[in-house]
Amino acid sequence: MSAHPNHFAPLARLLHWLMALMIIAMLFIGAGMVASVSERHAWLIHLHKPLGIAILLLVIVRLVVRFSTRQPLLSADLPTWQVLAARASHVLLYALMLTLPLLGWAMISAAGDPVMLASAWQLPSIVPANTALFTFLRKAHGYLAYLLFLTVLVHLAAALFHGWVRRDGVLQSMLAGKDH
Repeated sequence: MSAHPNHFAPLARLLHWLMALMIIAMLFIGAGMVASVSERHAWLIHLHKPLGIAILLLVIVRLVVRFSTRQPLLSADLPTWQVLAARASHVLLYALMLTLPLLGWAMISAAGDPVMLASAWQLPSIVPANTALFTFLRKAHGYLAYLLFLTVLVHLAAALFHGWVRRDGVLQSMLAGKDH
């Protein structure tokens, strides 16, 4: 077995694609929440909260998997600026996946509302009720959600660039495969 595999570990790939679907769904749910004042709004909020907590828990698992498994190397001929951009974008993605659910949780806490994941399951407040803090957290949550959306689009564009233009195996390393 080589020091660096050609593909990500199966659990890493599963978490990547599961979280990709969850995050895309979350972005659309969030956009729907802020665009709706109908009865659909409450339904979307009740979907948004547990999905956010699930993303928070899964990103922690994902970080453990990332630091406990070997990743494929980027192509040796990749320009330095692209290597740095790849690293920075991954750090940003992980930071946003951790920060956004925590901000949402804090925002609900600052509103003085119970953080309900189901009708009988309430999370503790993580900040005291405070209108000014709620306002700040709500804006921060929204702006960072836009940043996450932009970062996901850039990540997708880079993956497609590697898969369709460079054809260097970067995209394939997250799609499937076994190392021998």
